[in-house]
Amino acid sequence: MKIGIVVPYSWSFWGGVVDHADQQSQALRDLGLDVRLVLGNDPPGSFTRLLHPSLGRHDEPPAGVIAVGRTVIVPANGTLPNIVLSPPALLRLRRVFERERFDVLHVHEPMTPALGVGALALWDGPCVATFHASGALGWMHLGNRLWGFLAERIDRRIAVSEEARASVEPFLPGHYDIVPNGVLVPDRADASGRLDRVVFIGRHEPRKGMHVLLRAWPEIHRRSGARLRLVGADPLAVRLVLSRARVREDGIDVLGVLPDEELTRELLAAKVLVAPSLGGESFGMVLTRAFACAIPVVASDIPGYRGVVADDTGVLVPPGDTRALADAVVGVLRNDPRRAAMGAAARELAVDRYGWEHVASELVQIYDAVAGRQEVVV
Repeated sequence: MKIGIVVPYSWSFWGGVVDHADQQSQALRDLGLDVRLVLGNDPPGSFTRLLHPSLGRHDEPPAGVIAVGRTVIVPANGTLPNIVLSPPALLRLRRVFERERFDVLHVHEPMTPALGVGALALWDGPCVATFHASGALGWMHLGNRLWGFLAERIDRRIAVSEEARASVEPFLPGHYDIVPNGVLVPDRADASGRLDRVVFIGRHEPRKGMHVLLRAWPEIHRRSGARLRLVGADPLAVRLVLSRARVREDGIDVLGVLPDEELTRELLAAKVLVAPSLGGESFGMVLTRAFACAIPVVASDIPGYRGVVADDTGVLVPPGDTRALADAVVGVLRNDPRRAAMGAAARELAVDRYGWEHVASELVQIYDAVAGRQEVVV
């Protein structure tokens, strides 16, 4: 079976949906499927690359990735995604469909122009779509009026969580399969014997809550002696946030964006991951990434995280509460037997529920159904 995966964003910049689609492609290939990932690309030196606050990737897209156009920054849902909007990209997308002759098309965020919407308009075969976003989705009020009718071309709708389903269902009523984001699971991960490190993974966007963690950090560092490892945020932006919060850099290591292999090594060495997001999270891929590496989490008590974190895998705190955040992180660090037990439980959950082998198998069953035009039983 040959699968085309369409993402309306840019390969050049890391993000939840892009990372998910990239890992999905590899997981499906591991199961024997022929897969192409179709999305935008902004190589170093392009104008969009100069404008974007993130560093982005510096390598060329690998084999199996088909770039169809440059992107522009469009603020949405508290973040700054790079979205393909150029009309020539739709012509390239049409040529890709004609040349590749996919058996099934899988579109991520299908109501996002131009590639998501364009894929639904141009494709006339079996189609699966995944909805990731959560929150008010204000842009859908206009988008649904203009091109919401194209949702009728989707044979199976997937939401990555109940939160994502609840966000999109008022605009596009119908049945949604809940298939969570997959996670890379290392072959081995020992919850004991870790370094005194706390990890944060995320861009320097207000909704990710990095500023909340940095305000809480002096107290955490004073009481625990741990080091904070910041992954994913631009170093200059981190220093600006530190300056605004009047927080010194004591005990803080700014690592920037890390490739998957280096991120895994970082997680395998740390004791706890902190996810202080303020909202707008439909799932929390950073949480399951930590779980796979046998790390418990301290996370904000928001809907998207509440469905992932259990009492034996992490601690939830009120979003934006620096005192509660500091107390929770220090509490996990000071009780190492409890921390190790939570890490082991988190690892077991990641393997059983979120490992890509299981998630990809669920997707293949859906592809088989739509390719055979089987009806969904609701």
